[in-house]
Amino acid sequence: MKPSLQLKTSQHLTLTPQLQESIRLLQLSTVELSHEIERLVQENPLLELEDGGGSDGIDYQGAALESRAETHSTDFVENADEPGASPNLEIGLDTKKTPDEPDWGLADDGAFRNMRDDNDERDFPQQQAAEPASLREYLNTQLSLSQIPERDKKIVGLLIDSLNDDGYLVQDLEELVDLLPPELEIDIDDLHIARELLQHLDPPGIGARNLRECLVMQLHALPEYTPYREQALLLVSNHLEILASRDFCTIKKLLHCDDDCLRSIRNLITSLDPRPGMAFSSAVAGYIIPDVIVTKIDGFWVASLNPEAMPRLKINRLYADILKRFGDDSSRRLVGQLHEAKWLIKNVLQRFSTILKVSSAVVERQQQFFEHGAVAMRPMVLREIADTLDLHESTISRVTTQKFMRTPRGIFELKYFFGSHVATDNGGVCSATAIRALIRQLINSENQRKPLSDSQLAEVLGQQGIMVARRTVAKYRESMQIPPVTLRKSC
Repeated sequence: MKPSLQLKTSQHLTLTPQLQESIRLLQLSTVELSHEIERLVQENPLLELEDGGGSDGIDYQGAALESRAETHSTDFVENADEPGASPNLEIGLDTKKTPDEPDWGLADDGAFRNMRDDNDERDFPQQQAAEPASLREYLNTQLSLSQIPERDKKIVGLLIDSLNDDGYLVQDLEELVDLLPPELEIDIDDLHIARELLQHLDPPGIGARNLRECLVMQLHALPEYTPYREQALLLVSNHLEILASRDFCTIKKLLHCDDDCLRSIRNLITSLDPRPGMAFSSAVAGYIIPDVIVTKIDGFWVASLNPEAMPRLKINRLYADILKRFGDDSSRRLVGQLHEAKWLIKNVLQRFSTILKVSSAVVERQQQFFEHGAVAMRPMVLREIADTLDLHESTISRVTTQKFMRTPRGIFELKYFFGSHVATDNGGVCSATAIRALIRQLINSENQRKPLSDSQLAEVLGQQGIMVARRTVAKYRESMQIPPVTLRKSC
């Protein structure tokens, strides 16, 4: 066949750099977006960021209420703006000086001076609270004040370095002595003595090899006149497995006690700390910044953006005026940075407007959940929201990942409102979230002497029209970390 040339037209999606940046910003969480914006502000002098949220920055709420025709540009997968387009320079423009901003002027000698009243107090550095001591520092401080030989202090310090985060000494001493250099002349007896010295330090239970030893050490540290101390020692030392299995009938026979006595013994044991080293952990707690807040207005639940989660972006007025007046080839780099700043502002605006549209659609369909709780959760999939908003399903997936909604019933990830469903006997469907809530309600209201098995739970749900198998009930129960029937039973 003779080769030939043909001309034809076709359409295909081109991922421009601006479109790629929009997709990347959309899938970031609020904390990740904040860090990304701080980085971009440091790199781009045309971009400024003010602390705190408010109405002076980008109007995210107003942008989300535009007409449906304009919402097609928020689908970052199927639609994109032209590469040459740029957002208005006035978006987020805020040149007002904050009240606490000093008025800097130029002194006669050419140096900058503060124009505040000279009688104002000088700004001194604020004192910062000292960081809490770590477990290793706390133990070494006690060790330095003890009256034991220096050699023993060094060996105990070696064991302190071998403790895990819970305060347990899980490493075998025989293995540890093999790892030590022979020139230290430390044998296994020295390590046993050092462990005894370590276990006498505060907090009680430190240096234990397992949970049983940790609890026994804490019980021995209590005063001898502590009620039920001896019974608790006997139970922890010899029958801890029976206590873990909640076989209270056997425990009462072993200890020759009644229900009130057993309850007091359990309360004493549960008051102990199974992980004494965790109190000194320096792990920083993670905080969730909700993107959307749900409130009830005129009898309907409505979603709105959280002002604290929205960055206040603006164009640097000084550099923008310079480019407007003296724009030439030498300022080509600043022109490029100006376009990048405009695109970032527009992409952030699109991100929050899309989050608000998706959240509003979710709240509109889950009105009963906000009224009655998880038992009224409606089955919903990503495709349903995507078809309603005329967005791609992958866009909905990005919006609902690591985005959180604050409601009167708690803070939930947007993905929480999506899930599988189970058919009912009347031909309808029931959300898996609602089934979990029903299982939890049945278990919370059951007789602890005769708890419901998974088969009985499935039978009760079947009586309510929800047809689920026993293994499905077991899967839902395990996902909620609820123990099986044998561990929930009590005498």
